[in-house]
Amino acid sequence: MFRFAHPEFLYLLFVLPVLAVFYLYTIIWKRRAVKRYGNPELLKELMPDVSPKRQHLKFWLTWGAIAAMIVVIAGPQFGTKLETVKRQGVEIMVCLDISNSMLAEDVAPNRLDKAKQMLARLTDGFKNDKVGLIVFAGDAFTQLPITSDYISAKMFLSSINPEMISTQGTAIGAAINLAARSFTPNEASDKAIIVITDGENHEDDAVGAAKAAAEKGIHVNVVGMGDPKGAPIPLDGGSNYMKDNAGNVVITKLSEQMAQEIAAAGNGMYVRADNTNSALKALQGEIEKMNKTEMDSKVYSEYDEQFQVFAWLALILLVIDVLTLDRKNRIYRRIKLF
Repeated sequence: MFRFAHPEFLYLLFVLPVLAVFYLYTIIWKRRAVKRYGNPELLKELMPDVSPKRQHLKFWLTWGAIAAMIVVIAGPQFGTKLETVKRQGVEIMVCLDISNSMLAEDVAPNRLDKAKQMLARLTDGFKNDKVGLIVFAGDAFTQLPITSDYISAKMFLSSINPEMISTQGTAIGAAINLAARSFTPNEASDKAIIVITDGENHEDDAVGAAKAAAEKGIHVNVVGMGDPKGAPIPLDGGSNYMKDNAGNVVITKLSEQMAQEIAAAGNGMYVRADNTNSALKALQGEIEKMNKTEMDSKVYSEYDEQFQVFAWLALILLVIDVLTLDRKNRIYRRIKLF
C-alpha cells in the first residue's frame, strides 16, 4: 500500500500554480517595459547575449525541483509487511447516492459535498472499526471494500462525483443488497449500513432490501439529504439548471417518507441532514451504541521510504539549473541549442 507519512505537506503543491501565474505575469510586465523603450526587434540587436528561452528553462527547472521537494517532505512510503491484529470494533458499509439530484444546493455547499464532508468527519472518529463504501445511482457498485485503512477510505471518498455512474436513477435496494453481501464473512461484530440519499426517482424494492438486511442482524440507517420543498439542479457549477423536455426547470425534492420507511424496515435510524452537524452527531451516537467485538484486521506494520527518487530528481534539476546560464555563452553563441 502506498501512503504519505505527512500528507499535510502536500497542500504546499497549491503554491506551484501561484508561482507559475506570477512568473507569466512577470514575463508580460517585462515585455511591456521593453516596448516603452523602443522597438523590441531593434533592442534585441543591442542585447545579443540575452536569452529568454534560457530564462524560461531555468524557471521551470526550479519549479520542478520545488515540486519534487514537496513530495520528499510529505514522505512517500510503500507498505512492505502485513500483520493481523485483534481489534474491538464494528463493521459499517456506507451507501452513497451520487445521482445528479445530489448536486442540488438546498444543503450547503450541495447535497453530495455535504455528505462527503460528513463521512470524512465520521471516519476521523473511527479507531478500530472497519468501513466500506458503495456508490449508487441507477446502479450500485463497490467503491471501497470493507477495510480499516481510513486514509484510503478518505482518498476514495474525495474522488467521488456523479459522472462515475452513467445510468441515472436511485437504486437504493440494489445498494443495500450489495452492502449486506460486503461484510466480512463469519465476523461476529455488529454490522450496520448507512444509506445517504435524497431518495428521488426511487426505482427498486428498497424497503424489502432493508428488511432482508435486518433479518441478518444488520441495521440500516438512512440519512436524508436535501429539503422536502426541493431545489433546482445546477449544471456545470454555474447559474444554469437542469430542465425537462418541456423546458421547465427540474426541482428535486427529498423523499423523506420513503427514507423513513427504509430505516424502519431495517431496524435503523432516520435523520435528515441540514446545514448543522446534527446528522453527524446522530450517526456517531448510533455507532457508539453498537456492540464492539474482537475482530481480525490486516494492517501494514512496516513501511519503506520512497523519497529517494524524488530527492534525486530535485537535485538533478537544481544542478541543471545552476549549470544553465541565463545568457548566451559568447563562445557557443552560434550553436542554436535553445
